[in-house]
Amino acid sequence: MKSKNTAPEIAVKRIYDTKDEEDGFRILVDRLWPRGVKRSEAHIDLWLKEAGPSTDLRKWFDHEAANWEEFKSDYTFELRKGKALPELLECLKSHKKVTLLYAARDQEYNNGVALKQFLTRYVEKQENTGQ
Repeated sequence: MKSKNTAPEIAVKRIYDTKDEEDGFRILVDRLWPRGVKRSEAHIDLWLKEAGPSTDLRKWFDHEAANWEEFKSDYTFELRKGKALPELLECLKSHKKVTLLYAARDQEYNNGVALKQFLTRYVEKQENTGQ
């Protein structure tokens, strides 16, 4: 286990990209299983379905850049009220590096990127308040 004062490294990667030893603990953060990926070849340590955006939010967002800020706000709200956040935070405490895996083609506007931004701010805020 890593020391308390070391911020975890959080990476984001498409599940279709090649697994790398530097990925650390790999978490699939989509509610739906990625098309064309065999479970036996996915190389994930955890599938945390609840960390993905709700079906309604995902469909509304549709990876449209114009919807990005509102998507992140609504997704953050879902994360804060949902069941995945405590498990995500425990993974960050238990591993030096966590890689959030997503299936979307859009590498800039997706739930993995939004989740990394949220978790990074959340962890920094906890560290700054001494929690």
